[in-house]
Amino acid sequence: MSNRSLTSGFWNYVAECVRLIYWIYFKPFTFERWLRDIHPQLKPRDNPFNKRAEFHTNPRLRRYAGQVWWVTAVVQIVAVLLVARVYTLVSGDSFNWFQSSVFLMGCFIRRVIERGGNENREFIFAVAFGTIFLAPNFLSGVALDVAFGVAFGVVFGVAFDVAFDAAFVVAFGVVVGVVFVVTFGVVGVVFGLAVDVAYGMAYGVAFVVVVGMAFVMALGEDEGMVFNLTLGVVGMGLGMIARVPGIMILSVAFILGVFRVYFWLPELLWILTLFLLFRNEKWVNCLRYLPPCFDELIILPLPFMDVMIVEAYRKNPDVARETINYLITSTNHQRVAAQAISGIAGDILNRCQRLSDIVEIANQLAWISSPPPEELGTVLPQFLEISQDVRASEEATSPYRKYELLNIPITALRQLGQSLALTKDARVAVSFGNTAQSWLIILETAQRTLNEQAQQSKEIRQVYIAGNSLDPKTAKNRFKGRIDIFREIESLALSEQPPVLLLYGGRRTGKTSALKYLPYRVQANIVPLLVDLQGAASATTLKGLAENLAQQIIEAARRLPRRVYLPNPDASKLAEDPFPALQTWLAEIERSNSGKQFLLCLDEYERLGEVVEATSSRAPLNFMRNLLQHQRKWILLFSGSHELSELDDYWSDYLINTRALRMTYLHELEARDLIQQPVENFRDIYEPTAVDEIIQLTRCQPYLVQLVCYELVELLNRDIRRNRREADTAKATAQDVKEVIPVVLERGDQYFRELWTSLTDSDRSLLRRIIHGETPTQQDKGVIRKLTRKEILTQEGNAFQVPLVQKYIEQLLEEE
Repeated sequence: MSNRSLTSGFWNYVAECVRLIYWIYFKPFTFERWLRDIHPQLKPRDNPFNKRAEFHTNPRLRRYAGQVWWVTAVVQIVAVLLVARVYTLVSGDSFNWFQSSVFLMGCFIRRVIERGGNENREFIFAVAFGTIFLAPNFLSGVALDVAFGVAFGVVFGVAFDVAFDAAFVVAFGVVVGVVFVVTFGVVGVVFGLAVDVAYGMAYGVAFVVVVGMAFVMALGEDEGMVFNLTLGVVGMGLGMIARVPGIMILSVAFILGVFRVYFWLPELLWILTLFLLFRNEKWVNCLRYLPPCFDELIILPLPFMDVMIVEAYRKNPDVARETINYLITSTNHQRVAAQAISGIAGDILNRCQRLSDIVEIANQLAWISSPPPEELGTVLPQFLEISQDVRASEEATSPYRKYELLNIPITALRQLGQSLALTKDARVAVSFGNTAQSWLIILETAQRTLNEQAQQSKEIRQVYIAGNSLDPKTAKNRFKGRIDIFREIESLALSEQPPVLLLYGGRRTGKTSALKYLPYRVQANIVPLLVDLQGAASATTLKGLAENLAQQIIEAARRLPRRVYLPNPDASKLAEDPFPALQTWLAEIERSNSGKQFLLCLDEYERLGEVVEATSSRAPLNFMRNLLQHQRKWILLFSGSHELSELDDYWSDYLINTRALRMTYLHELEARDLIQQPVENFRDIYEPTAVDEIIQLTRCQPYLVQLVCYELVELLNRDIRRNRREADTAKATAQDVKEVIPVVLERGDQYFRELWTSLTDSDRSLLRRIIHGETPTQQDKGVIRKLTRKEILTQEGNAFQVPLVQKYIEQLLEEE
């Protein structure tokens, strides 16, 4: 190997050692990631020589161990030489090179022990530290100097080793406490010698460096910082009492070191230079030169960084996001990152000028993690939901539907503006309150424009909703009838001993829609809380189920027309024993809301059976029985498509004193109202015979009525666009109703198929025979009663209740 290669290799090794020192003091997070890359279990505190068995398979680990050894050894020698030089310059006295050499010998012995992989550093530390204080009692002269120097050298070696290893354990708690105890302990020695208190300072520094460090290492992050400051203040007090300037100077240096003031001052000057010399448009180029890019442990705050990042985001979002991500993951400046995120979000929200800008907000701010920073609180999620609601409106197929869907975000913005007016944070109230008002003006203007377009359109407004349950916020008065159901629920809920309520009926008869409209149809002291057990049943553990139930209850209370804000349950208790914790939480809600009756509406209640099977536990059912027995202000309403007699036997043990409420077809007058007046100011588009035909085909089944009417409007609009009918006079006829039947069967395939597959073989066999013209026999009475309860056959058992169902089954049998 050539001399040039050897020289190059040596200087590369030195450069790596220098980088190691730089990372220890200024880039501990980068250093920690680098160590994990060397060895997945290697941490800054670890002695790499403890893993010497892996040196032959991991050359990077062996190289790192050697660098640690050399750096710690050389730095100690440099520290002593620095003290000697400063001492001779300041005091004018000659320096005791003998004691210094003995001290270095002790440090070297410690390094040798460390290189040998000795793990008893605490024992060595104790023996050496004891020698420092015991030796003067037994020795004198040169022997004392030798014993003291070697022991103190070992102590310093241990202390430095601990500090070196632990200098970057956490953001700034143990970090500054450990590293700067050593660093400014040496500075304290210099000042102590300068005032001619050499031996006293030696003992004082030994105490600060060793004992202080030991406590810091034992206490941890926050306690370590408190201990460091306390130690510094106590040192200042002792210095003042004893009138020893060295101790006072040492203590001041120590406290300044804790806060890294020596590095913070030039960093402050640097950030001020960047901020003042490079104005707004150039700040994006300055982000890579911000102080945290060079020093990951800045304790004291630096101004203007968040302002520069916010302004840079306008010019180059990618660079600004990279800077924020770096601050979060590689520094202790998470607070600055949060302030920058808040500023960026507020700036983007406030710059919306058009409806399309609001639509794009969700995409522009999708990079912000959830939950957002505390500065944004619950405000940003609400703006994002409003943006998504506006997007849903924009994707509607007609101006009128867009107009209707804008009611949701407009209502949300008004409520947000009211809540912001009551917030205690004036900055948030002003900033986001103005944004909410600006958005509200944009949406109201767009809604007026859409209403004008809908009025001027030649096409018939598509106002029917077929499929999903009706939401009062968007469907308005499309929900017809069910007055008897609402009255009975209200009456039973207010009785002295309310029973368990069971709302049951066939699929898509309007059960979920009725539960959503329930808060608008009962007295104010009844608080209906809708919980979708279909979603909750996805939980595979009891803890997951309980958490889902609690979250849905809280959200349901916030969606009420008269909002109720419920506290969160105790998360630790919920994790430890879910349902007793849930029981306690509901009791607290009851106590804090006197005069209220809580109606817990469990939709798709049959799904609880899946949870019982998955967890092999009936704890959810026991919880509900306990709720019925002990919480008098909580009433249970189960909603589903099955009667209790159709469920497993164990259900009857839990649902005692149950009152069944059946949800069936609409009354004919209610169905006619739905057909002819689904919304206000809807013109009559049906011939009387067409209405009669719809009633006959659907038997007033609400979903099928909506579906047929929807397809009739689509048919009429197609003819209007093709100039086959006049827009002002176009009306649906009985023939049009018959024409849309194939489309209705196709669009409603999921409903019809689910109905068919829910039947048993004996049920389907009887329906086939009836379609083929056979007459049911005496043996079919049981099946007929069952199919009558399911609203498929008439009581006579020879005809279908809903002709559209019969047509679907006939079509299905033809395809078999």
